[in-house]
Amino acid sequence: MILLLEVLGLVAVHALSWVAVSHALLTKRDPRSALGWTVTALLLPILGPLLYVLFGISRAESRASRIMRQQAAIEPEYAHPVCPAEPPEFVPDNIALMEHLGRRLTDQHLCGGNALTPLHNGNEAYPAMLQAIQEARRQVFLATYIFNAGTTGAAFAEALAAAAARGVDVRVLVDGIGTLYSWRKPWKKLPEYGVRVALFLPPKLFPPNLSINLRNHRKVLVCDDIGFTGGMNISDDNILSNRKNCVQDVHFRCLGPVVNQLRRAFLLNWGFCTGEYGSLPPSCPSPVGDSRCRILMDGPGSQADILNDLFCGVINGARRSVRIMTPYFLPSHELMSSLRSAAQRGVDVRVVLPGKNNLPYVHWATFRILPDLLSAGVRIWYQPPPFAHTKLLAVDGYYSQIGSANLDARSLRLNFELNMEVFDPSFHTLVAGHVNSTIARSREIYLRDLQRQPLWVKLRNAACWIFSPYL
Repeated sequence: MILLLEVLGLVAVHALSWVAVSHALLTKRDPRSALGWTVTALLLPILGPLLYVLFGISRAESRASRIMRQQAAIEPEYAHPVCPAEPPEFVPDNIALMEHLGRRLTDQHLCGGNALTPLHNGNEAYPAMLQAIQEARRQVFLATYIFNAGTTGAAFAEALAAAAARGVDVRVLVDGIGTLYSWRKPWKKLPEYGVRVALFLPPKLFPPNLSINLRNHRKVLVCDDIGFTGGMNISDDNILSNRKNCVQDVHFRCLGPVVNQLRRAFLLNWGFCTGEYGSLPPSCPSPVGDSRCRILMDGPGSQADILNDLFCGVINGARRSVRIMTPYFLPSHELMSSLRSAAQRGVDVRVVLPGKNNLPYVHWATFRILPDLLSAGVRIWYQPPPFAHTKLLAVDGYYSQIGSANLDARSLRLNFELNMEVFDPSFHTLVAGHVNSTIARSREIYLRDLQRQPLWVKLRNAACWIFSPYL
């Protein structure tokens, strides 16, 4: 009997190991991860499956899948005339293919007749945003990752409260983790003035919600028929001055039919957080410019890696030039290959990174991957302080991309992000011009610079790089 129990126990233990192995093989998208958990589960029959249950099963991804399914279920109710535009005429084939790629990934046509204006730092962006809130008569929809206390936060809170007092439909959506960046929270008192406020997955113990990796990183402001998007949060840090810890950034004012796409993006987020899915206006704003745009909403749990696939496809299609500016640069393996391949076939690939980073460990991890890019012909610059939070992509004189996504694993795998494709040579000139002017005052880094780093620095960089999927 004892022998039989021992045999049954041994069978049960190994059965648990194979259950863990089967789950890893069927759910893991990275073969290295699947292999690692397979070996762990088989070599450690009891501990291995336990470790897999605790750390290997991505509850974040499972919850994200539910979010994306819920959003997909409601999207048909948000079908509306967004003034679809045909692909740009008289453009090179590679530009037309870029348009086709975005359409396949998002199931959305380009939206023509838009005008976009870059707003540099909070010095330009905040006055324009506050004016739009003050002049709004129907709606003010604000989604932000961070809404910090300070002069800027107080000004926004005052403008939002005043808009609600005059009968405007004012809604504010703040990310749950983003609320932790400031001890005082200017948005907390807004409901007293008639502003509707919601939080995106705020962390809490009862009922339990510890999905700290699921963050709404999207930045959207819609005031009637004026929209704003980009990468800028609401914080005094974005106002350039003599203060320490200032942050450089670029936001964008949007006019035209694309504002309805921004409105739609906000309402989908709002509906998830509140369960309330209001209807869109029956018509879209009138055409006011020449930019053809498309909103890209991406997040974990979706069937496709929309932004990662799009970045790779656009760079693979580039023929002449690629300009990238990003604060955090830990690209996926596929994106690394696309950058290397573009440079090796003669495309002028230039990447601008911040010389001073607010996350030193990300800065150090980046050094570990740079030799692979530099050896392929990619050119890289570090711009002088203050820290630059700007996210821009410009390709081949026609295509641009702006928005909230960084080129790192957190943005491309974990965050809910919102970017905008722009097909317009004039707008490309503005974006590429900003990148090029920054390059003119930046320091280019060469392979020999990295080779001369002390051994302890190389080891530090490599140690941080190991954890890059979680940074």
